[in-house]
Amino acid sequence: MNEKNISILRCPVARGLDAVGDAWSILILRDALAGLTRFDQFRKNLGIAPTMLTKRLAALTDDGLLEKRLYSERPPREEYVLTEAGRDFLPVLMMIGAWAQRNCGENLARYIDDETGVEIQPIAVDAVTGARLGSRPIRMSRTNTGG
Repeated sequence: MNEKNISILRCPVARGLDAVGDAWSILILRDALAGLTRFDQFRKNLGIAPTMLTKRLAALTDDGLLEKRLYSERPPREEYVLTEAGRDFLPVLMMIGAWAQRNCGENLARYIDDETGVEIQPIAVDAVTGARLGSRPIRMSRTNTGG
């Protein structure tokens, strides 16, 4: 493996995109986070071809973002439920949506807190310093420094 391939493997963005790096997979995760679990629900909501949906669901399951559970024995039917890793993708989706609201046109849907009815305005902050991401210069290290 050459130096370029090794650096890509170490890049968290590249590794993350390897797991969820196409629009269909991200939209399936969006729908799963909204409560959809069944193949037909995903197909209808997304307008995706069944073969493409089957491939994407299998990849998300293989990558540990979804898991299959039997919901009917006769006939056997499975649903797709989020794993902890899948649920952990919600902030990523919200940040993509917030970025799109700022940069990709007007009249896009908004995230609303279901309990308060107030619009959610997600931001990303460093848990260690509390600094908003993008407010300070950053660099990427070659290895985990533990801090």
